[in-house]
This record gives sequence, C-alpha cells and structure tokens, in this order.
Amino acid sequence: MQKVIQFINDNILWGVPMIILILGVGIYLTVRNHFTQITKFPYAVKNTIGKTLTGMGKKNKKKGDGISQFEAFSTAIAGTVGTGNIVGVATAILSGGPGAVFWMWLSAFVGMFTNFAENVLGLYYRKKGKDGEYRGGPMYYISEGLGWKWLAILFSVFCMLAAFGMNMVQINTIADTLNGGFKIPKWVSGVVVAIIIALIIIGGIKRIGKITSYIIPFMCLGFILLALIIIFMNVKAIPSALGQIFKNAFSFQAVGGGVLGYAIMRSMRYGLARGIFSNEAGLGSSVIAHSASSVKEPVQQGLWGIFGVFLDTIIICTLTALVILTSGVYTQGADISGAMLSQSAFTQSFGKFGMVVFSIMLPLFAFTTILSWAYYGEKSFEFIFGKKYSIIFKIIYVALVIVGALTSVSLVWDMADLFNGLMAIPNLIALFFLSGTITRITRNYFARQKDKSIMPMLSAYPEDNLSLSLSETTEEQETTADEVKSKNNRKNQYA
Repeated sequence: MQKVIQFINDNILWGVPMIILILGVGIYLTVRNHFTQITKFPYAVKNTIGKTLTGMGKKNKKKGDGISQFEAFSTAIAGTVGTGNIVGVATAILSGGPGAVFWMWLSAFVGMFTNFAENVLGLYYRKKGKDGEYRGGPMYYISEGLGWKWLAILFSVFCMLAAFGMNMVQINTIADTLNGGFKIPKWVSGVVVAIIIALIIIGGIKRIGKITSYIIPFMCLGFILLALIIIFMNVKAIPSALGQIFKNAFSFQAVGGGVLGYAIMRSMRYGLARGIFSNEAGLGSSVIAHSASSVKEPVQQGLWGIFGVFLDTIIICTLTALVILTSGVYTQGADISGAMLSQSAFTQSFGKFGMVVFSIMLPLFAFTTILSWAYYGEKSFEFIFGKKYSIIFKIIYVALVIVGALTSVSLVWDMADLFNGLMAIPNLIALFFLSGTITRITRNYFARQKDKSIMPMLSAYPEDNLSLSLSETTEEQETTADEVKSKNNRKNQYA
C-alpha cells in the first residue's frame, strides 16, 4: 500500500503537473492583482495582528453570529502551525535535501496571495445557518460561484480524507515524541488524546476557536524564542546553512543532467509538498475556519491569510530549517525520522531541558492541528450529508486518533501528501476560474477606503449584501456622520 501511494505521490500527484498547477495559479493570481501580498503587506500586518494587539481585551459586540477574527485566525493557524513546521521541515530536508527549504519559500510567496484569495471567496460565498453559525469554504464558492456542485462534493470528499490523514500524522507525531521523551506507550497517547479531542469537538467551532486562541500565540512565541537562541548559539554556521539551501535547490554540485534533473525534482517535490502541508495555501482547508469569522468584509479576513502564511512558512519554517542546519544534526542520507531530527537539535543545544520542552511543545502544536482538521472535515461532511449526521464523522475521526498513534510514520505522511494533493486540485481550479471575482472584490474594498459611497461587495447573495452593507459597523470601524450618509446612499442605490 505504501509503495503504491509513494508511486502516485512522486510520479503523478506531486509530479510536474501539480507543481505547474500550484505555482501557475499562484503566480497568475499574484500578477493579476499586482503583487498584493507585497504592496499591501504593511497594511495587512497593521490591520491583522496589529489591531489584535492594540485591541486586546475587547469582546465581540455581536453574539451568535460567528467567532472573532482572531479566533478564526487562531483556528486556521492551529491547523497549519504544527508538525508541518517542525517535523515537516525536517522530513523535507531529509527526503529532498536542504534545497527543499527554497521551494517552501517559493510556495509561501505565491501562497500568501493564494490564501488571501481563498479567504476572500470563502467569506463572499459563505452562508449563515439557522444556528447563527457561518459556513463557508471551497465547497461553497465552487458550488455557488462556478455552479459545479459535483466538483464541490468531490472537494468535500477529499477534504474529509485529508482530515483523516492530517489527524493520523499529528497523533503519530504526538505518540512518537512522548514515547521518545517520556517513554509513554503509543497506545496510551492515542487513547488519552482521543478522549480529550472527543470532549472538545462536541462543542463546535466556538470551543475550538477559544482553545486555539489561548494555546497558539504562546506556543508560537515560545518556539520562535527557543529557535532564535539555538540559531544565535550557532551564528557562525548561518552562511553555510543558507549556502546549502540555495546550492541544493538547483543541485549545482550534481554531476550529469540526469542526476541534476532528479535532484531538482526531488527537492521541488518535497519542498512544495511540505510547504503546502505547512501553510495549506492552495488546499482550501484553512478558509473553512476563516469563513466562520463574524467580520463582514471578505478582504479584511483575506489579510489574515497573507499574515498567516508569512508567519507559518517564512518565519517558523525558516527558523526550523536553520535550527536543523546550523546545529549540525543533519547528515545527508541519515536514517532518522523528522521528529527525532528536530528533537536532536533541541537536545544538543539545551540538553535534557531542550528534550523535555520539545517533547511538550510539539505535541501541543499537533494537538491543536487535530482540533482544526476535525472542524474542516466535519464541515465537509455536513456539506454532503447534512448537520444531523455529523456525529458519524466525529466518531470515525476520534477512532482514527488511536489508529494513527500505532501506524507507520512514513505511511501516514505519504497518505497525508496524497489526500492533500487530491484536495488541492478542485480548489485551484476554482481559484483560477473565479480570479476575476477575487480581483473585483479586492479593488472594491481598497476603493471604498477612499470613497465610502461606492457599493460594497460583501456577499454573493444580494439580500445578504444589502443587510451587511446597511448593518452596524464592525468593531474595527467607528460610526461617523460620513458613514451614516454613505449607508443612506447605499440604501438609495439598492432601491
């Protein structure tokens, strides 16, 4: 089974066609929107994490209409910042060489706008249920935007499978890390985590959002701090580490065209696969969480996508790569798992303290990722079968936590790559054909920053667009005389 999956991943799914599709769609969207992830990056930081830090302590004024922007972002980040950043980077380096890091950077550059575009479409085509909860994601903008219900269902099926795969990868990492650090039997880790996950996912997105918003910020800051300490401890090795990344990315040291081509393709395959595994840009998964936000502006939530990919890959993945390459634990062709390689870097730098901290930190990252993917998979299941049957998905998901803890490490990673690749295809097709809508919504938003009389593009559904445009201003805006006047103008325009 593993050989079949590896063949499909290496030769079909993650071969040249997928690389062209991922980079091609990302570059096309980036160019068509004039490199928004660069030109608007300061604006994105200021209006995402900047406003969150300056507005700490404020509560969402509306109740029953979703979760806060930061909770939605935390849930999405919980699904991305985890084993992909730590174990995934190590696995990519072991499998594709240090050059895989370069291709992770490239996937992140185009992925910043890809994720932005996903969030914009997610909020624009989302729907509000009777329970007051927003539901959105690729399945909605595929079915409502393209009118291709069959492709939306196909995406939902792949998303459920990807959720199962990501679930098993994360619990496998938790079990492996706790077994290596504290000698805890893997089946014990599986059973304990399964029980905790079951108790949390019953509470839905609001409980998941609360928990991840408490854990993720502190875990990210803690990891970044320790990684920086390790890098500064080995500061003289930084030029050599960067040299390895760029040289190996194009295999300048390889002899002969065949070896050169194989090495480059292997580096690209693992770099792009692990990059997408880490930041999820192009998969369409994180937008399912972003769509649950109570914010009414699609572009405002899209900005979180830009910052999220930057934080996830450009910062955290890069730090992980430098920790591994500067600490000297990486040896080409080493027969070791990604988790053990990363753990070795922490242990070598901090001794037993490093091993203990890593053995606590990585399982927490993986745990929050399991929570996020439970939500992604559940919403995909609901799209096909309806909410009343969602308990079936939850039971299967929890059961697979135990199975994943005891499954082969390489098999669960290969399965995750397979399902992620299948999931990306329908989403990337939708992003390409809806690129015009993305551009119009983005231009509309920034034009309205200068002229508030312009008709807003907040929802694909006229009645919802009207109610949103005339609704009370969000927390981020202050009600002024000009705002009231612009609302009256919009009402007259609709009339």
